Amino acid sequence: MPELEAQCWHCSCSTGAKAKSTSGVTSIASAAVMMAAVSAPLSGIRDTLSRVQATHLIRQGLVLFAVGVLLALVLNLLQVQRNVTLFPEEAMAILFSSAWWVPLCCGTAAAVVGLLYPCIDRHLGEPHKFKREWASVMRCIAVFVGINHASAKLDFANNVQLSLTLAALSLGLWWTFDRSRSGFGLGITIAFLATLVTQVLVYNGVYQYTSPDFLYVRSWLPCIFFSGGVTVGNIGRQLAMTSAEKSHND
Repeated sequence: MPELEAQCWHCSCSTGAKAKSTSGVTSIASAAVMMAAVSAPLSGIRDTLSRVQATHLIRQGLVLFAVGVLLALVLNLLQVQRNVTLFPEEAMAILFSSAWWVPLCCGTAAAVVGLLYPCIDRHLGEPHKFKREWASVMRCIAVFVGINHASAKLDFANNVQLSLTLAALSLGLWWTFDRSRSGFGLGITIAFLATLVTQVLVYNGVYQYTSPDFLYVRSWLPCIFFSGGVTVGNIGRQLAMTSAEKSHND
């Protein structure tokens, strides 16, 4: 009798263990099927979002490139008319009396800078929300054009006074339409790099400035680059915000 009870107990335990094992395998298989069923739509959503983001970036880059080309044509026209910037005759193009490479370089720079500003904001975790509407961006563009026009139109006793005036106006533009640490830091970096590139171009005889007082260029040129970087950055931020809102709605 004890042997019979032991055999029955062993059989019942073995059966229970097998049942539990089978149940566990079934549960794992069911969980795997459910995970696969959920991951497939999520993967499709991720791919769709990636394509949408890439499309928005391309559109933003094209818009910024067009803005940069337009600003380069208009602003360089002011400089050439006032004989502030002189290009060799063989390098002159018909459109707005500007060298053909100037609008292309400015358009490319505008696309890079405009896309860089919102990326830096996201990296720093400081979304820029100060005066985020297109009316403010358009006023910022108007002020930038006015600063550039002042550099070619206003007559001061010397370049130092003009440079200090334009520096104050550029800082005023940043304070009025930006006020972010990333905007100020990027503006300073852009002004330094752009001035350095300009020095190299002038040194190699690509073009020249009349009455240079800062090595080969005018001392107020970094102020123009600073205000231009802040302006293009605001355009890029606004385009990124508009694209983000559209993607969220979709």
